[in-house]
Amino acid sequence: MNKIEKLTSVLNYLKDAFVGKDEIIDLLGISLLAQENAFLLGPPGTAKSAIVRLLSDCIEDGKNFEYLLTRFTEPNEIFGPFDIRRLKEGELATNTEGMLPEASMIFLDEIFNANSAILNSLLLALNEKIFRRGKENRKIPALMFVGASNVLPEDETLNALLDRFLIRVKCDYVNPDLLEEVLMAGRKLERRDPTEKPVIHPVDIQELQQLTRNVDLSPIIKQFVDLIHNLRNTGVNISDRRAVKIQNLIAASAFICNRTEAITSDLWVLKYIWDNEEQMEILAGVIDTIIEKDEAANAHPQAMFNKVPNPEELMKEVNLLTEKWESGDLSFEEQNVIKDKLRYVQTRANWIKKQEHKQHLLTEIESLWQKMLQTI
Repeated sequence: MNKIEKLTSVLNYLKDAFVGKDEIIDLLGISLLAQENAFLLGPPGTAKSAIVRLLSDCIEDGKNFEYLLTRFTEPNEIFGPFDIRRLKEGELATNTEGMLPEASMIFLDEIFNANSAILNSLLLALNEKIFRRGKENRKIPALMFVGASNVLPEDETLNALLDRFLIRVKCDYVNPDLLEEVLMAGRKLERRDPTEKPVIHPVDIQELQQLTRNVDLSPIIKQFVDLIHNLRNTGVNISDRRAVKIQNLIAASAFICNRTEAITSDLWVLKYIWDNEEQMEILAGVIDTIIEKDEAANAHPQAMFNKVPNPEELMKEVNLLTEKWESGDLSFEEQNVIKDKLRYVQTRANWIKKQEHKQHLLTEIESLWQKMLQTI
């Protein structure tokens, strides 16, 4: 098995373990190859930390660091305490054993709780992969940083932190219809034999990262430039620095598909460079319009997965849920299932492109919610 097959095997293992999370897992794989950081946005209980933890476990002999940040987190908790023995000798040095500066995979949960005491050091680590403290200045061996949060930052001083994560992924609850598969996969994951999981060595990943740099982007460079201009005109802020880095994501999409040249469909990764939730729909609409014209057989699977839902299909689902609710004689559990499905449909409805279709659908959904309230 060659190195790219090892990585693909690891990603497939994660997909089997986490039902309905293929998009997130594929994007983590892209970020890993591109040497870029990834940010996961979503409520508690959507498997954000579990996915990253299992990915870290599959990196053989790699040192992993995971931490939940609070407003009171101190630099010692992240980077390590001062070395007392060397401090007695008059030398200010940090004992980084088991801490962030020595880790190959780093997961920082509730990243926007970072306070001013650790912010500058964290920004440098994320951007330059460098740990600096006093006179100390060393390279961090991190393959990738993954940050997560329930909400986007409201404080403008934290926008610089979000900017250090090139890929941004929304992590929602899975479709309620998949709940049985989720439960079965969860049980299977608890019983798994740790020795049977696929693994890849950090050195193998580093080699793949270098090979990704050799992907030829010239076939799509004009499209990419035009797309950057188009997105800037729609209000999506893409600096020159981010535009340069996005090329690494495009190259990673091609490389993981065993291609040495990028194709139009590799532009799918640009759907995940949003700064806020309003831009998700804008990016999806613009990018999907471009990549749907590419009929290449060896496109990345996520490129062909159109996230924008069909309003007619969603309306059929709303009508079906309405009929079930109005049929009466529903148990408490059956009522909750219908409510869960309606919440999922409501989330999907917000992705509808045409405003009139979206508004009509949301009106029908609100009508059903009102009927539910009347029966309480």
